[in-house]
Amino acid sequence: MSTLEQAIRDRLAKLIDPNTGKDFVTEKSLRQIQIQGDRTTISIDLPYPARSQHAALTALIADSVNDLAGIGQLDIQIQSTIVSHSVQRGIPLLSGVKNIIAVASGKGGVGKSTTAVNLALALAAEGARVGLLDADIYGPSQPTMMGCAQQRPDSPDGKTMTPIEHHGVQTMSIGYLIDPEQPMVWRGPMVTQALTQLLNETRWDNLDYLIIDLPPGTGDIQLTLSQKIPVTGAVIVTTPQDIALLDARKGLKMFEKVGVPILGIVENMSMHICSQCGHAEPIFGEGGGARMSTDYHIELLGQLPLDISIRLATDAGRPSVVADPEGKVATIYKQIARRIAVKIGEKSQDFSAKFPKIVIQNT
Repeated sequence: MSTLEQAIRDRLAKLIDPNTGKDFVTEKSLRQIQIQGDRTTISIDLPYPARSQHAALTALIADSVNDLAGIGQLDIQIQSTIVSHSVQRGIPLLSGVKNIIAVASGKGGVGKSTTAVNLALALAAEGARVGLLDADIYGPSQPTMMGCAQQRPDSPDGKTMTPIEHHGVQTMSIGYLIDPEQPMVWRGPMVTQALTQLLNETRWDNLDYLIIDLPPGTGDIQLTLSQKIPVTGAVIVTTPQDIALLDARKGLKMFEKVGVPILGIVENMSMHICSQCGHAEPIFGEGGGARMSTDYHIELLGQLPLDISIRLATDAGRPSVVADPEGKVATIYKQIARRIAVKIGEKSQDFSAKFPKIVIQNT
């Protein structure tokens, strides 16, 4: 190793990635340092998608090493590589999917589905391959939120379905398969079977993340998900209201009992800001998500305001991240999505898909 290469490595060992809080050497993002004549190339491979951060990270690294003697013309290359991470013990990975993120809430009406769709779009905007599964069999809302309620999935072989792709996200929902006004008068076993079929019989195409939008509660669907589906981690959505927090805590404890890691808490409707005068008022209470975060030692990933633009955007089939990608609300969703991806990137990898299967034959 040359003196210059060692000097660059030493600088990057002290330089903190603002998205992870760790230096680039410790987080194993430094892939290669190549010095050819008067040209120096630094290759960074992030374990999380961060397309919107490339320019800032490039400037950060350049400022750190530019004054080194002999650095010459500097070329900084940043990319992301998403791998499969550990899930519940004994559950095999899903074909075509690297990581599954469950978005849950103990109570309905807290904005869980809106959060799930915007997180999926935010991860896609950051450069990841993302899927979205609507697991709410009784009340599917994702087709409307994603703006593709009139579409129907194809079945190339009569056994599996091709997901409907819109806004760069692969989606699947029972809502694509039934009449919008048809009630699903099904008992629990039928519902769990439908969820399992939607998940396993969809031809997911090389997804880095599959977001599963769960129905509220801690019933059959949640139990099936946690016991039979390889979940990398769960995100709990709540509001600051005490009643919502009571149910959110139950959801959190359920995932803990079945061994699914909690990635963090998202607090919706944390503050209402008047569109006329700008007055801010915590009409659903305040500090609830922070208290829950402290009580369970789980990260509060972000807080979203009670904003009419969020409702209007999802009703129109163009959620906030798509409707106003540089807006305040979209920025919060992207920050939350990156934080979730970073936390997944810190988990141990799952190598089960790489191991060969042992077949015993009589010869």
